[in-house]
Amino acid sequence: MTAPLELRPAQTALVLVDLMDRIVALPLEPRKGTEVLAVSEELAASFRAAGATVVLIRVERTGVAEQPPGSGLAAGLRQEGDIEIVKRTIGGFQDTGLHDRLRERGIRTLVFGGITTNLGVESTARAAADLRYDLVFVEDAMTAFTAPEHEASVRLDFPRLGTVVRAADVSFTAG
Repeated sequence: MTAPLELRPAQTALVLVDLMDRIVALPLEPRKGTEVLAVSEELAASFRAAGATVVLIRVERTGVAEQPPGSGLAAGLRQEGDIEIVKRTIGGFQDTGLHDRLRERGIRTLVFGGITTNLGVESTARAAADLRYDLVFVEDAMTAFTAPEHEASVRLDFPRLGTVVRAADVSFTAG
C-alpha cells in the first residue's frame, strides 16, 4: 500500500466491475460483496462530487434468451452522468466502446474496484494498461472467490500495473 493519492478529477475515472446483485451475493473473500458494494458506493459519491467520471461495468451472458435474475447493476448504484458498460467477456474493454468513451472525456487515470479481483477487475485493468492508462487499485473495494486469489492480484500483479491504495487514501487535487 502507498501514501494518500491525489487525483485530477477531469482526467480520472472510477471503474467499478460487476457490482450486480447476483454477483454481490456470491460467497466471496476476503470480504463480502455487500462490503465491497458499500465502499464502492462511497467512492462513487466522492468521484461524482469532485466532478470525476464513474464507469459501471456489468456482464451479460451470451447465447441466452434472458439474463439471470440480479443481472442489472445493484439498486441505486448508477447515477445521472455515469457511464454504464455491458461486457460479454471477462474484461470491460473488448467490443464495448469503453476506450473511446474514456478518450472523449480526456480520461488518463483509471481507479478500479469491483468483483472479482482476479478476473473481471484484473482483466479490465490489464487491457487498460495495454492502452497506456495510469492505474490505481482500491484494495478494500474488491473481493474474489478466495482470499488467496484476491491477495495474488493485489500483492503480485497490481503493483506491476499501477498503484494499490485503500479507499481512505483516494483524494482529488483542485485542478
